[in-house]
Amino acid sequence: MWFIHAMLTVVAWGSADLFYKKGNDPRDRYSAVKTTIIVGLVMGLHAIIYYGFIERISYDWMNLVRYLPVSSMYIGSMAVGYFGLRYIEVSISSPISNSSGAVTALLGVVLLGNSINGGQLLAVLLILIGILLLSILEKQAEDAELKEAGVQVEEKYRFGALAIIFPIIYMLVDGMGTFLDSYYLEYKEIMPEDQANMSYELTFLIVAIFLIGYLYFRKKEKIQFFQERDRGLAALFETIGQFFYVGAIAGKQAVIAAPLISSYAIISVLLGRIFLKEKLNWKQYAVIGIVMLGIMILGFYDG
Repeated sequence: MWFIHAMLTVVAWGSADLFYKKGNDPRDRYSAVKTTIIVGLVMGLHAIIYYGFIERISYDWMNLVRYLPVSSMYIGSMAVGYFGLRYIEVSISSPISNSSGAVTALLGVVLLGNSINGGQLLAVLLILIGILLLSILEKQAEDAELKEAGVQVEEKYRFGALAIIFPIIYMLVDGMGTFLDSYYLEYKEIMPEDQANMSYELTFLIVAIFLIGYLYFRKKEKIQFFQERDRGLAALFETIGQFFYVGAIAGKQAVIAAPLISSYAIISVLLGRIFLKEKLNWKQYAVIGIVMLGIMILGFYDG
């Protein structure tokens, strides 16, 4: 089941990435804060309505504190990622950010003594190499389009040290968060999956409420919630992906599930080509084929 959960997470988070692209407004200095708020509200509503009223799960509020190290890693990395969208193109930042699966796998092998067989290692390498190549090809294609259109983008928004640090921070923090998640759910079984996901989503809700107060009372900035269609859809897919993600990480295969889930950048690129009318060249299709091969190998071993 871990593989099915991982693939559903890939599709959901790939879709979320599409709407993050559409919803990001580099002209709005509070764009990242607003995105964080919308995601937090949707996740909080999911925790309350689904887990509380539909599933009627009895929640231990001490888990909010116990799970805080994991929640803080995830929420912090996402906030950094949203903020970084103002300074660096998603086509560059997303593949770097999604390499967090490699960080998780490395920590699992080094600190927890995880082991993977040769076929699984090959599959993980194919996925990670594919993500890296996709980043390079995306940058080349974008540069060619801008040159053809005669558009000159300011250097600080493309290659500055400040810009590239955001996806790197996301990669490291999110990778550590996923490692801690697998430690909590798989190795020590500190709490059930539903308690962990509720803790994360409720923590995100608290952060969202705090940020609403910060914008409204401190910055005199209001959010038009009913006009946030793209951010709302991004938050919805983010929450769906998180729901299945917990099952994938808790499924005794976190060392290979994390790199597999990182491949959702491929879905994001494909959806961008379909809905944003962007184009893929044959090299990009070849890289996607490499990643898909890695996914099929992992699926074979799961079967």
